[in-house]
Amino acid sequence: MSLWKRFKRALRALLGKAVETIEDPRLILEQNIRELNEQVPKMNEHIASVKATVTLLEKELEKYQKEYNDLVARVKAALGHNREDLAEQYALRIEKLKQSIAQTQTELEAARRAYEKALEIKKLFMRERERKIQEARAALQQYERAKWQAQIAEAFEQFEVGGIDQTHDEMVRRLQEKSAQYEARLELALESIDTSRLKVDEEMERIQAKESLARLKAELGLEVPPAAPRSAEAEKSPLPSPERGSKEPLL
Repeated sequence: MSLWKRFKRALRALLGKAVETIEDPRLILEQNIRELNEQVPKMNEHIASVKATVTLLEKELEKYQKEYNDLVARVKAALGHNREDLAEQYALRIEKLKQSIAQTQTELEAARRAYEKALEIKKLFMRERERKIQEARAALQQYERAKWQAQIAEAFEQFEVGGIDQTHDEMVRRLQEKSAQYEARLELALESIDTSRLKVDEEMERIQAKESLARLKAELGLEVPPAAPRSAEAEKSPLPSPERGSKEPLL
């Protein structure tokens, strides 16, 4: 790709990003709502201007009608006094007045139609304005809810990625490995100890305990003490008999 094409591609990307940043749908909808509301007083001014034109034309036509009636009365009066010259002048003025009346009536009808049309347009505009405003507000509310939900989702995503979930499994695995190592060391240590000697010592302690109990019973007169076991040499040479009057020492 040539340097110029790369430059144009980068420029289009920058312009597209700038346009996307400028054309924020939320800001545009809010501006549209403001513009729709601002058009209402302007439309009212236009309708008021058309209504004023109708009123002026009606007053002008009413004035012409009075002037026409006055001229007709003058013509009749002039003819009544045999003043045809005056009647002719009044008749000429009446002809010109009829033209003005006809033109004013035409303008008045057009102004009335324009006024009725303006009212219809305003009615349609107000209906469409209300629909667009409600639609825009609903979209803005939905956007705010979605934005809030996105913030909550982002918070949970950050929690899952950067928080406990990121290290939980690894720490559990490490503790399990350490526990297994400690258990293995304990098993090796126990296997290395000669337990046979401990068992012999325990057995000797039990025998001594039985003999001590037997001697204690004999001292208390509860039972004859068992004869102590002799060694091989003691069996060959008998023990001397105790002297008369001597007592056997207590063990």
